[in-house]
Amino acid sequence: MAKILIIEDELKIARFLELELVHEGYEVMLASDGRTGLDKALKENVDLVVLDIMLPGLSGIEVCRRIRLESRVPIIMLTAKDDVTDKVAGLDMGADDYMTKPFAIEELLARIRVALNRRAYTNEKQSDIVKIGDLKLNTKSRSAYYKNDELSLTKKEYELLEYLMRNKNIALSREQLLNSVWDYEYFGDTNVVDVYIRYLRQKIDEKYGIRLISTVRGVGYMIKD
Repeated sequence: MAKILIIEDELKIARFLELELVHEGYEVMLASDGRTGLDKALKENVDLVVLDIMLPGLSGIEVCRRIRLESRVPIIMLTAKDDVTDKVAGLDMGADDYMTKPFAIEELLARIRVALNRRAYTNEKQSDIVKIGDLKLNTKSRSAYYKNDELSLTKKEYELLEYLMRNKNIALSREQLLNSVWDYEYFGDTNVVDVYIRYLRQKIDEKYGIRLISTVRGVGYMIKD
């Protein structure tokens, strides 16, 4: 079930959209000002944002700009103005689509479906950024970051971390990790996995005081989202 965030200061419109989206089977969150909406968009792991341009606190344009600094979540912008300048500004800031009030709810629902389908396809075909909490991987540059700190990882440490993150919430055996990360090239025992897990824990868990990699007794290891 997709989670949709509505950032809209007109209460009647927000409630109407909430009822319609819940009826369609979506999980819905509401925010009535720009700062609250931005905070929820970045912290609540939402699948799509419906964003009004005219907002108290921060404008919708600014909210969109700041979301795009950290996330590729689909954004559909709403405005009462049929103004080309607003439309261009929203799209330039990274909005995926744009609708002018008043609009037919059926059209908005259709655009939401298109945006979610496009996102699912993009994530499946081209997931350059892998992120869990404050840990982020850029698979194109093969770099890893915790918050704003770049991690110094060896090639095999990076590959092990990426595999664990891409298979988050799944308990992976040492044999699975050995076969997938070492690609059947390592003909030793599975202790090498434990060694590299220890390396990652030293560079991430111990350095930043977190518990990222969990040991699953009798199985292997897992990263929880």
